[in-house]
Amino acid sequence: MTIRVLIVDDQMMVREGFSVLLNAMDGIEVVGEAVDGREAIAKVAALRPDVVLMDIRMPVMNGLEATREIVASDTDAKVLVLTTFDLDEYVYQALRAGASGFLLKDASARQLADGVRVVASGEALLAPTVTKRLILEFSKLSAPPKLADPAGAGELTERETEVLVLIAQGLSNAEIADRLIVAESTIKTHVSRILVKLGLRDRTQAAVFAYETRLVTPA
Repeated sequence: MTIRVLIVDDQMMVREGFSVLLNAMDGIEVVGEAVDGREAIAKVAALRPDVVLMDIRMPVMNGLEATREIVASDTDAKVLVLTTFDLDEYVYQALRAGASGFLLKDASARQLADGVRVVASGEALLAPTVTKRLILEFSKLSAPPKLADPAGAGELTERETEVLVLIAQGLSNAEIADRLIVAESTIKTHVSRILVKLGLRDRTQAAVFAYETRLVTPA
C-alpha cells in the first residue's frame, strides 16, 4: 500500500526538496503541501494523508497547534515533526500534543523515507537516547510536565507494564519479543491492549506516558 504524505513547511525549497526525495521512493507518494498549520488542517481533512511532515515554526498557525488539532480530529494521519535541532524547545510539546516522532531537517533521503515508513506503521520514531535527553532536558528547563493519570497504569497487567517500559526505552516489537522470548504477534497484541487501556494514540504517546508517570526515568 502506498503511503500518502502531506508536507507542511513555510519554506518552498524545503517543501519541494522533500517532495522530490519522497516521490522518488517506492511506496511513498506526496499528495499535497501546506505553508502553515491552518492550511495543513484543511489539507489533512481534504486529502486524508497517512503521514504529515510538520514544521514547527510557521506563520498564521504553528506546527504545535496544528498537530494538536489534527490529532484531535477524525483522522488516522500520523504527524512527524520536522526540526532543525534535536532539542528544539517545541519538540517535547509536540510529542505531548500527539506527534508520533520527530526528524531532523538535515536527514538523508533514506532517513526521511524510513522515518515516514516507521511512523506510518505505527512505530515511534524516537531513539532511546533522544527520548531520555528530551525528557531530562525539559524537566530541568521548565516546570515538571503534568503527569498523565497514574491510575491508568494500574489497569495494566504485569506483562503489559513490562512491555510499556520497553517501548519507552525505544525497542521495536521484534526487539521486545526477543527480549521477552515470545512471538512478535504476542507483543503486538500487548501493545494494542496497552494503548486501549490507557487511551493513547500510538507508541510515542505510550513512551511519553511511561516517562511522565515515572515508570521509566531518564538515565
